[in-house]
Amino acid sequence: MHRVRIGLIGLAWVFLLVMLATTFLHVAGPDRSTSRSADATNDTAPSEPLAELGVAPGNSPPDAKAEPTPTKPAQATH
Repeated sequence: MHRVRIGLIGLAWVFLLVMLATTFLHVAGPDRSTSRSADATNDTAPSEPLAELGVAPGNSPPDAKAEPTPTKPAQATH
């Protein structure tokens, strides 16, 4: 039981150290050059690439009518 307690205390310390390091890194602020490049790539990316290609799910030609396909009853084999 003593080993489990020591292990859990060690994990708690590591967790606290990681949280403190993350806090101090976020206080410094993000690199502004990376945020600008991310904004530039989002502006050039198409909003709906599948819709622009005409292959979006549920997209059917306007003149085609959806007709249900007839199903055959299953035949029992003996």
